[in-house]
Amino acid sequence: MEFVSVSIENGVAEVVLHRGKVNALNESVVEELKGCFQELEVDPETRAVILTAAGRFFSFGFDIPEFRNHTPEAFTRYLTKFADLYTYLFVYPKPVVAALNGHTIAGGAMLATACDHRIMIDGKAKISLNEISFGSSVFAGAVEMLKACVGHANAETILLSGEMYSADDALKLGLIHQKAPEQTFREEAMRVAQKFAKTDQQAFRSIKFLLRKPIAERMVPREAASIKEFVDIWYSESTRSQTERITIHS
Repeated sequence: MEFVSVSIENGVAEVVLHRGKVNALNESVVEELKGCFQELEVDPETRAVILTAAGRFFSFGFDIPEFRNHTPEAFTRYLTKFADLYTYLFVYPKPVVAALNGHTIAGGAMLATACDHRIMIDGKAKISLNEISFGSSVFAGAVEMLKACVGHANAETILLSGEMYSADDALKLGLIHQKAPEQTFREEAMRVAQKFAKTDQQAFRSIKFLLRKPIAERMVPREAASIKEFVDIWYSESTRSQTERITIHS
């Protein structure tokens, strides 16, 4: 795999995203992540998964400069794959810990909310679903996952403000479960994952499905319409004028 690496230790698989300085998401990254998690799902040695990234970004979100050259049809194909990935992670049968090693923005935050536990590095890192700040919308599934994490009122605050939250603020909102200093961040993420790995796997899968499958069943029927609306807004003159100003330093 070009953008994703995997290592397994004591029943915990660590999936690391490494794509440039900001780990921006594109179709290749989404496909690699989906394939990686599918392999780990059937791997008997893997009892829990850590999803993290290299560098100072967990993920900037979508690779906006790359998508400027996409047709609406190609962009819709990507968005459909992306929504399929986070829905798959949301009901993934094994525990998934999101180790947010740095800035976690937009699509990156959506992937984080699909996970079972979110630990964020303390310091300068920010987490945000900031789509509204550049004239974009979100997806039906992303809204449902966020509400499951933080409740309806906090989801409204997060999505309608587009604010960038520190680890402290994210913890207060329920957007993350815990924070950790850089010195012990990876060790703490591994501790959480190993605790999950010791749980009874059949029981975990059953309870997770009972909690999350009804939410996923609300997400899926509305997803295609929300993606279409997202694309319509994305290609509107006002939004394109804002995304044209966004650059990514690789």
